Amino acid sequence: MQQDALVIAGKTYQSRLLVGTGKYKDFQQTAEALDASGCDIVTVAIRRVNLGQNAGEPNLLDFLPKNRYTLLPNTAGCYSADDAVRTLRLARELLDDHRLVKLEVLGDPNNLFPNVRETLKAAETLVKEGFDVMVYTSDDPIVARELEQIGCCAIMPLASLIGSGMGILNPWNLQLIIEQSQVPVLVDAGVGTASDAAIAMELGCDGVLMNTAIAAAQDPVRMAMAMKLGVQAGREAYLAGRMPKRFYSATPSSPREGVISSRQG
Repeated sequence: MQQDALVIAGKTYQSRLLVGTGKYKDFQQTAEALDASGCDIVTVAIRRVNLGQNAGEPNLLDFLPKNRYTLLPNTAGCYSADDAVRTLRLARELLDDHRLVKLEVLGDPNNLFPNVRETLKAAETLVKEGFDVMVYTSDDPIVARELEQIGCCAIMPLASLIGSGMGILNPWNLQLIIEQSQVPVLVDAGVGTASDAAIAMELGCDGVLMNTAIAAAQDPVRMAMAMKLGVQAGREAYLAGRMPKRFYSATPSSPREGVISSRQG
């Protein structure tokens, strides 16, 4: 079987599951869930997780094995392009000129839907400043195309609202984005369980990013393992190529030729 790795901004990753670090009961549980997930890329909300900017408080980096994960600073909690750009500039300083980032600019504190105008504005600034921008956006194919044209290295449309666990509500739009994109497309937000992750991968997504689906599970570590398997199964099914759907026409799994008839004596 050929190698099937995820490539983002020129770097190769073996896992297609990206996992967040928020909402766990403590950093120890965070570390255990990340380990069980098998992920390579770990997202960190600069405004909510201490990476050293808050002296005297527990530091997430103390609980993660050095050099195992690629950190993906994100702008969770930002509602304007200016705030998002400022936050990622801080992340670059904290993480020694780190360039791979996740941009999200929200438009509403109740539903956390992205503000695409501010997202486009922030993306343009960050790309010009040399950041490798993975961008959270709506499932609008036109906006996705504009973000790619700006220079974002990955497009991350929502499956459904952040933290909703509703799964993929509009697979048709996702497929339009996948078909037109020349950069990786990863589902971000809305995944609730392993079958949601598998469906995203079967559609042809290059990866899945999640946080709440694991952290809010009754057993986060076990759910992390389930998500790992769901992503792997969905990717393998996509590569294998499913059988065509046949409506109103049943096809026997065994051939009819050579079947012994009950009338034969």
